[in-house]
Amino acid sequence: MIFYDFEVHDTTGNLIRLREFEGKVLLIVNTATKCGFAPQFKELEELYTTYKDRGFVVLGFPCNQFMNQEPGESEDIQAICELNYGVTFPLFQKLKVNGPSAHPLFQHLKKKSSGLLGSAIKWNFTKFLVDSAGNVVGRYAPGVSPLSLKTHIEKLL
Repeated sequence: MIFYDFEVHDTTGNLIRLREFEGKVLLIVNTATKCGFAPQFKELEELYTTYKDRGFVVLGFPCNQFMNQEPGESEDIQAICELNYGVTFPLFQKLKVNGPSAHPLFQHLKKKSSGLLGSAIKWNFTKFLVDSAGNVVGRYAPGVSPLSLKTHIEKLL
């Protein structure tokens, strides 16, 4: 499978084909509203609003696999992100990023870009940068500030 063959569900349950994002530079992030890194939502939103007119999109995927830091339902997660952080970039239904039931999208991302601990995602707010052809070109640890990725994003736009 290629990147654009994957399908996900938005927060209201609608099926979204990643082919809809073909030709765009993407930053894919596993998120959690109760995580210490949650303030990164503001930086992710800043990147999105700065570059969206140039073909850049942040895709947020809530995940509850790390110390139960995303226990809410999709509607609650969406509301928290909008109210507390001003998020307007696309958010999707909660999914798993590790283990045998990891979503196929994250299996693909991990296969294409291993991290410090091998392919496993070690925490919330791991970031994957995908170029406009659907290639995973970067993986960034949770502690990496989204704004520090500006140069990488600009090179791809």
